[in-house]
Amino acid sequence: MARVLLINPSYQPSYGNTKASIVNPFFPTLGLATIAATTQQRGHKVEILDLCWRPYNFKFIHSRIKEIKPDIVGIHATTPLMNQLRDISLITKDISKNIQVVGGGPHPTALPEETLKESMLDIICVGEADYTFADLCDGNKLSNIQGIYYRDGDGVGYTGIRPVVENLDDLPMPAWELYPPSDYQKISRLIARNPPVTTAEFSRGCVYLCDFCASKMTMARGYRKKSPERCAEEVKYMNSIGFREFWLADDIFTSDQQWAFDVSEAIAKSGTNITWTCSNGIRVESANRNLFKMMRKAGCYRVSFGFESGNDEVLKAFGKGGRASVEEGRRAVREAQEAGIEVNGFFLLGLSGDTEETMNDTIEFARSLAPMDLLKFGMAVAFPGTDMFNNYAEKGLVKSYDWDNYFVFTNQDLFAHENLSYITIQNYMQKAYRRAITFNPRFALQRLYRSITTGQLLSEIYYAIKFFTNPATDSKVESIYYGKNRWPRHDFESTPPKKLPYLEVKNREKVA
Repeated sequence: MARVLLINPSYQPSYGNTKASIVNPFFPTLGLATIAATTQQRGHKVEILDLCWRPYNFKFIHSRIKEIKPDIVGIHATTPLMNQLRDISLITKDISKNIQVVGGGPHPTALPEETLKESMLDIICVGEADYTFADLCDGNKLSNIQGIYYRDGDGVGYTGIRPVVENLDDLPMPAWELYPPSDYQKISRLIARNPPVTTAEFSRGCVYLCDFCASKMTMARGYRKKSPERCAEEVKYMNSIGFREFWLADDIFTSDQQWAFDVSEAIAKSGTNITWTCSNGIRVESANRNLFKMMRKAGCYRVSFGFESGNDEVLKAFGKGGRASVEEGRRAVREAQEAGIEVNGFFLLGLSGDTEETMNDTIEFARSLAPMDLLKFGMAVAFPGTDMFNNYAEKGLVKSYDWDNYFVFTNQDLFAHENLSYITIQNYMQKAYRRAITFNPRFALQRLYRSITTGQLLSEIYYAIKFFTNPATDSKVESIYYGKNRWPRHDFESTPPKKLPYLEVKNREKVA
């Protein structure tokens, strides 16, 4: 039996005391819960150290690893958390070089060889790691485990793509019990009404090809669904632990409308006292009033639509596909609101094909929608693993590889957009919030009405003050281990940027 510690880095360096803190995503990481479950099923002892809601503190991490004495440490990371992954890998190896350190998540999957070179990781699990990580814990020979990159002498070994989990019902129940519900009370009331909140998935994958999305890389292209009965069972279990709300992580939950209806009906019949939100930006053409009514009956009180753009040509340019259009977006809002569900809207500026004219279309489209409960604008950041990033990299348009700054609310110039300057996109971001939110009476009245009816008026005032007074970005990670400056990657004086040799990784100081 192996002792396993799974670590999710801190979100504080990204959200901290910034404008973005008003929508902080402080809830359990589902990927670690599913990996923990399959690993426990094999007889291994698993603990989760979730730092998402804590300030980053290397001494705390150091002490917890020494206390737990794990044989294997697994670290999950999205792109903005990569510098923490490096730091934690170094901390772990400083404690004992015998601890096997494994990385996974969207960024290591996108850039596995670079991630190995830029860290002290031994192994990277790419894509879905539910069974891959459990195989590692079993002690199987690395070359026989599909879906990993690993250090092989001075080189890197790769075992090929692991087939996806076709029948999601075969997976064990996610190990939500490893997340104490009391840790998740600090989530923003703008995105969750009834904390503590956890995450759930009823399906995996997406059949569409949006160039800014990495879903087809992390979960392969395609769409797999759990049975309605299994979904209801999971909801009952998370509720029994003490979670009062869940955030549904599915990319296209409502696309199969009959299945989504059946899932919602099964939840409604289960008798659970839990609320939930469909918060991952569901597609507008899948809006269906009868489906939304059943979702509302099952406890869903909010859906978020990924509008992205208010220009049909831009929607086509970045690969939205299907029947997604501006008019379908208007219809989607009506369908949801008539079913008694709150509506959030997500928009991106600086998309592939965007110009000043099309960004203005997006702003005016957002402003014109029926009174919305929340509007969220962000920069279209090309994250590694997306077609957008690959296109920018091939054309020499990437201007920064400092992963700390890869954040939709960034104030850093990351890319040379083909049509727009960075400052122009920033100016339109400010214009978007002025036109669609600050000086939009319809939006202001809707927020006021919603805050009064839900008893959240004081919270609304608090978040409004934070939004208008807090800075765009916060402090970065501070650690004696922090190694990003000791891993030079690119020379931006050359065009396109030229890769530089990697330096040997060494910590500056030993922690007692």
